[in-house]
Amino acid sequence: MVDSDGAQLGIMSLQAALDLANERKLDLVNIAPKAQPPVCKILDYGKYRYEMQKREKDARKKQKMIQIKEIRLSTFIEEHDLSVKASNAAKFLREGDKVKVSLRFRGREKDYSSKGLDVMRRFAEHTNEAGVVERKPEFEGRSLIMIMAPKNDKQ
Repeated sequence: MVDSDGAQLGIMSLQAALDLANERKLDLVNIAPKAQPPVCKILDYGKYRYEMQKREKDARKKQKMIQIKEIRLSTFIEEHDLSVKASNAAKFLREGDKVKVSLRFRGREKDYSSKGLDVMRRFAEHTNEAGVVERKPEFEGRSLIMIMAPKNDKQ
């Protein structure tokens, strides 16, 4: 049995513990039911639940949600345009977001799929200091898709 102040009250019967809790106008809560003997604490259960919800809310607030940002490229993109898009992607990666790089083939551009793979390779080289290629370029329909993840300190 543990008091509301945290003081040990020792082992006592259930009825004696309930009487003590009623006397103090608090609740008797079973903290560790699997322990031998079970550990109970006298406390205000409503206040306890409120504090637990507050802690959970703070923990959720501190979590970082990973978002996926998308960068669209074209098959015959100029070098300067590629570097601008790569610097934007590097900024996203440094902020901790993943980047989905997509290159859509229009019309007969599908015949130049090797050119599209070359553009993806150059893009990955531009952003290699901020991120790593998580998924290599693959075809999904008429598009070439590559996913980049932020670099960890371990890498």
